[in-house]
Amino acid sequence: MDLRLPARRVLYTLGTVFIFTFLLFRFHVPGNSAFEKQRWGMGDIRNSTLGFEKIFVIGLPSRTDRRDGIVLQAALSDMQVEFIDGVLGKDVVDKAVPTSPQGHERIPDGPLGCWRAHVNAAREIVSRNLTSALILEDDADWDVRIRDQLHDFALSARALTQPVRGRAGAYADPTYPMPSDDSPESVPDLDFHHLPGTVPPTVSPYGDNWDLLWVGHCGMHFPFSKTVPKGRVIRLNDETVAPKRNLWTFNVPFTLKETYPEHTRAYHHAQEGVCALGYALSQRGARKLLHEVALKDVSAGFDILLRWYCEGDKGRAPGRQCLTTQPSLFHHHRTVGPASSMSDIGDHGDGFRDAAMTDMVRWSVRLNADALLEGRTDFVNQYPDE
Repeated sequence: MDLRLPARRVLYTLGTVFIFTFLLFRFHVPGNSAFEKQRWGMGDIRNSTLGFEKIFVIGLPSRTDRRDGIVLQAALSDMQVEFIDGVLGKDVVDKAVPTSPQGHERIPDGPLGCWRAHVNAAREIVSRNLTSALILEDDADWDVRIRDQLHDFALSARALTQPVRGRAGAYADPTYPMPSDDSPESVPDLDFHHLPGTVPPTVSPYGDNWDLLWVGHCGMHFPFSKTVPKGRVIRLNDETVAPKRNLWTFNVPFTLKETYPEHTRAYHHAQEGVCALGYALSQRGARKLLHEVALKDVSAGFDILLRWYCEGDKGRAPGRQCLTTQPSLFHHHRTVGPASSMSDIGDHGDGFRDAAMTDMVRWSVRLNADALLEGRTDFVNQYPDE
């Protein structure tokens, strides 16, 4: 029996192999192609970096206690983190601190070092051309259901920033991307359980048009300024939200607590945020942050600079797309020990904390480490209902 293939079939076979090999090398060189970037950008929120390309954790190398804690938390949450070394303010020379023509006193060393460390994280995103990164401080804690929470955040962010499907150029929020002179002063709430259909994103599971996702803070207002879109998504009966008696904020009035029922979560654009415990930057957002926060007047702490960045205040350009949620998803964990160990920036006094706790997180990863290590699901709820 003649086993030789016809010459034409041999040529077709060789041609197919050549084309396949070419395409394989053309589109699968790690980190060097549009295909690879898109794959990272559309990463599942349930992956090891929560749908971002990287998770960075900022902290001083000397705080080995915090690094031990955050590494364990990440492992128990199937997350991968990379550290960005914190900076001591005394090591930042005056020449490296931008100021205004009017001038002002150098801000204290604690906030100055914090600013420099956060800017270094943003610079890392830009220099490595990352599609996005989540940036956490090293005392952050989160709920064991963080992926479910971020999934809901992504759905709400899309509803607020993606075009409505079938209506070219239309958005569910009539004040998006920035209110105009004829925009309404307020807009109706969007019901989380009946969100409008929007065009699917192609860059990030959180949407295609965001600069910053402010998911770890100590307080946030509902939007009210002329530079911030007014729309908000309201989710009732969110079991991950602590009872009202356990909610607090640095911003008064606390409209979410005062106006809505128990266990309500809100998603909206950021307004007057306080604390920068956790936030994500897109590549576009990181570049803008270097321009607006790293290279312009440093006259306040990083969280206030971040507020000005989002709101277009104090010489910063308007139109930034910064989204947030109330209550926050990442909060400070407070360990047993001297109160002075709670911060390397501010003074927390000489007291002693007898019991560990995490603000407003019901099923804390840190406080449920024993159960997670043993594979149990009988999690302790820090803030049960009455």
